[in-house]
Amino acid sequence: MTSSAQLRKEALRNGLLATVDMLKRRRAAEVPEGYLDDYVALNWLEWHGGGLRLTVVGENTYKQLTARLG
Repeated sequence: MTSSAQLRKEALRNGLLATVDMLKRRRAAEVPEGYLDDYVALNWLEWHGGGLRLTVVGENTYKQLTARLG
């Protein structure tokens, strides 16, 4: 049985590539509500100099996702 926390983490994982793209284009307002806070809580993103950037964990997750796409 899948818990709601597991489902949320999977949704966040599925949205990470798009979120990183939006952040690079300075379109953070287009990231679904709550996602940025959850990425920070998961230690996938961190605040740095007034902006968000991938952490080591986030970078590894991002690389795994891009590898799956080929």
